[in-house]
Amino acid sequence: MNILVSGGAGFIGSNLIRLLVLTTGHHVLNVDKLTYAGNRHSLDDLATHPRYRFSQTDICDAAAIGALFAEFKPDWVMHLAAESHVDRSIDGPGEFVQTNIIGTYTLLQAARLHFESLTGNTKDQFRFLHVSTDEVYGSLGTTGLFTEETPYDPHSPYSASKASSDHLARAWADTYKLPVLVTNCSNNYGPYQFPEKLIPVVILKAIRGESIPVYGKGENIRDWLYVADHAEALHTVIAKGKVGETYNIGGYNERQNIDLVRLLCTLLDELRPRADGKSYTEQISFVTDRPGHDLRYAIDAAKIKQELGWSPKQDNTSGFRQTVQWYLDHQPWWQSILDGSYQLERLGNKA
Repeated sequence: MNILVSGGAGFIGSNLIRLLVLTTGHHVLNVDKLTYAGNRHSLDDLATHPRYRFSQTDICDAAAIGALFAEFKPDWVMHLAAESHVDRSIDGPGEFVQTNIIGTYTLLQAARLHFESLTGNTKDQFRFLHVSTDEVYGSLGTTGLFTEETPYDPHSPYSASKASSDHLARAWADTYKLPVLVTNCSNNYGPYQFPEKLIPVVILKAIRGESIPVYGKGENIRDWLYVADHAEALHTVIAKGKVGETYNIGGYNERQNIDLVRLLCTLLDELRPRADGKSYTEQISFVTDRPGHDLRYAIDAAKIKQELGWSPKQDNTSGFRQTVQWYLDHQPWWQSILDGSYQLERLGNKA
């Protein structure tokens, strides 16, 4: 297969591409604009691989995207390119509308024109996988799980823009018969995550001797999904999933934010103890909550397990341990980011 992956220099995308190139025989074209969260160094190990190519292209550039489709002739499109940080969407929602909505529209149009030019088996095997988030479903109470039938109820500019892109993907399937699949995943964590998200912020703040910020009282609950497990799920869905279906992907790993932060501190206490012998938990500080902060997300991933045979490999601690160790072992990767425009400052504090 020729697989076009949008957003492949990002966190999930780079992990997905590494899986595709190293464990399959597929040819992969990585299409990424290289915004602040796109990092080509995340795929340095594949730079000269004969089945990997990179194109620095904005998915909103219809002419450039059309040219890539005409030249590469993808059999599968895996669309991950998105602005993805809730706090940034509060500060600057326009970029989220542009990339997540207009960019998805542009990619869908290019895929549609390409699909309509195909014939025979090549047309039969074409797939467009739209990768989305559980945040489109809104907020859960203390019980219950998001299923594929949960009504949409987005609360942030980020989740609203992703909900819009989900609806576009399904509309192109219904109207133009584009063979679309949609996935909605829970919070990802693991190697190569841009250090503005909770887990890398905690790790890096801790080892730099800085205050570790926790929003509100830390009572918000998320279901944590190890990124390598997610990458395998995405490959499973596009290879085996039924066209037109939605698959929720979760880690069955719910934690309150404060409990997660304490776990990460405990792991750091073991893997890189403080020089003074004290626990990193002493650096935790509670800060004003962000606007529209959903209380709880939790995914029911029964459908993908029952129909496609996927379930996460990491348990409720193993992935976190691997992640902490990865950041400790890869300081040059994250230090190059912190040396630039992002310095672990708080975002999304605008009411």
